[in-house]
Amino acid sequence: MRTAGVSVPEVVREIITRNRSIYECMKMDVINYTALAVKIQPDVEKAIGNSANLNTIVVAIKRYADSFDDKEMVSDEPILKNARLSLTDGIMGIQWNMVDAGDEMAKMLNEFHKEFSDSEFFRLGDSFRILTEDSDRVRRMFQSLPKENEYNAGLAKIKVSVPPNHSRSDVMAFVTEILHYNGIDMADALFTQDGLVIVLKEEDAPRAYEKLRAQISR
Repeated sequence: MRTAGVSVPEVVREIITRNRSIYECMKMDVINYTALAVKIQPDVEKAIGNSANLNTIVVAIKRYADSFDDKEMVSDEPILKNARLSLTDGIMGIQWNMVDAGDEMAKMLNEFHKEFSDSEFFRLGDSFRILTEDSDRVRRMFQSLPKENEYNAGLAKIKVSVPPNHSRSDVMAFVTEILHYNGIDMADALFTQDGLVIVLKEEDAPRAYEKLRAQISR
C-alpha cells in the first residue's frame, strides 16, 4: 500500500510521466518549469496530502529534466533487466476521499483484502484507491460509497516488478518513454514497493505488454 509520506519529487515524476504531452515537451526542452509547477501544484498537494512550496516543485521538475541528459551517459545494460511483468485485464479503479473513511470503511477494507488478495491498494495523500477486478461482487461491496466516488471501469494493469538494486524512478521513466513512443496512453502510473503499476485502457494493454516484454528479452 502506498503511504502518505510520498515525496514531492516522486509525485512530480508520476504526474509528468503519465501525461504524454508534458513528457514530450520536457524531453525536447521546450517547457517552462515555473509555469508547469504552477499547473501541477494542486495535483502535487493532493497527492502528498499537504501544501507544497512552488520552488520545491520547480526544483523537482528541473532534476527530472536533467535526468534525461544523464541517461545518455549510462551503460547499455537494459533498464528492465531481470524485471517481471504481469498483465491483468477486466479491472476497475475505485477512489474516495479519506474524509469518507470511518470504522465501517476500515471493516469493509479488511473484508475486501481477504477476499480479493490480488487487488492493489494505494494511499494518495487525502484519497484512497483500489485497483481490482470489475465484477458484480466488488460493486455490491462498495455500493454504499458516496456518489462522488465514481467507478472507473474498462481498465487493465501491467505490474512491473524489478530487483531491489533498480531505481523505480528510472524504470518509470523508461517504461513511460517506451509506451509514449508507441502511441500508448496511460490512465495512471503508480509506484509500488518493488516497482510500479501502469494502468491503461483495456484495449491498449496487450500491445503495451508486448512492447515492454520485448525490452526485457533484449
